[in-house]
Amino acid sequence: MARITWRGNWAQSIVSILRLRWAYMKHCWHSLTFNAHMNSGYATDVCMTPIFWIVDNYTYCLGPFFVVGVAILTTAIVSIAYWIGFPFWWAKSPAVTVFLLIFGNWILLNIIFHYVMAVITPAGHPPEGVSQVEAVSMCAKCIAPKPPRTHHCSICNRCILKMDHHCPWLNNCVGYGNHRYFFLYMIYTTMGCLFLIIAGLEIGHKYLWLDHSDNWTELEPLEGHPVKFNLTGHIIPVTHPNEYDDVLLPPAVHNLPVPVDDPETSSPTRRRVMWFMAITNVAVVIALGSLCSWHAKLITRGETSVEAHINEAETKRLLQQQRIYINPYNFGAKKNWKLFLGLVRGRSFWRTVLLPSWHKPEGNGLSFHTVHDAPFEDEWP
Repeated sequence: MARITWRGNWAQSIVSILRLRWAYMKHCWHSLTFNAHMNSGYATDVCMTPIFWIVDNYTYCLGPFFVVGVAILTTAIVSIAYWIGFPFWWAKSPAVTVFLLIFGNWILLNIIFHYVMAVITPAGHPPEGVSQVEAVSMCAKCIAPKPPRTHHCSICNRCILKMDHHCPWLNNCVGYGNHRYFFLYMIYTTMGCLFLIIAGLEIGHKYLWLDHSDNWTELEPLEGHPVKFNLTGHIIPVTHPNEYDDVLLPPAVHNLPVPVDDPETSSPTRRRVMWFMAITNVAVVIALGSLCSWHAKLITRGETSVEAHINEAETKRLLQQQRIYINPYNFGAKKNWKLFLGLVRGRSFWRTVLLPSWHKPEGNGLSFHTVHDAPFEDEWP
């Protein structure tokens, strides 16, 4: 009888083959991407090009519709507040109503002003003939010099000075020229929605939470005979359905409380409108409130949304070299906010921030002071 002996480890052979195949696939990928003209990031951008094209083109086309949508939504919210809120508070307290009108219209004025200015004010773009001293690099798409803090917007198809981002709700880029308008619009819109929520809590309880149905449940069965009131107000038991004629016998006069259905609180239209107000205001507070917090953090650090990603990458890169990255435009929280809001050259907070102001940002957007320059407080008269 023959004896067969198996030699070798089949498991190790399979693993070796898989490793060889995996190394071959990695070698093919590296050969396609890592060379003098291409890398993995560029290959990924090429694959994402169709998506970028859709975003760039359709965002630009839908921008006007977003602006109209903001105008319609704001008008609807304000109209509902006057339709339901004003009569409610006027009946409750005329003095409180006057205060709410003054405070609410102050917020509304700032919302309208800053939104319109953010839409119509150009973010700013480098003029032709930028000198080599002002430029720090070349734009690969515009084939033109780029000043500091300038970045190319693929939706606007041009370079934007101190670009933060492209906002479809403004149909405009947010940058050097209109960044302050954009931020204050978000702040006042969030304040306005919070104001409506606080002022409408009692109204919402009246329209949304109270039970306005006519249905009632009898806890205990009624006992005895039905009764009627005679002309003197005395109760007379009814022994026959037709014993008294309702037409000939008028109702008794008494001072007992009689429940009356309020047509306003029981109106389904008002309830739907109040649900619309509640959902919209809460959603805006959550969305815009989060965005305000994010931008406030960036302003405190003296950077834009684009620069936040660049500075984060530079910080990690220099940490690997055991070096510390310093944002050249971070002068400290207090001075960063003053520069952003334009609280220089004698401008006051109440006139610049609490009231609409057309003042332009400092400088020309082509060059910026840095922490490495000499102190420039003396330049602020």
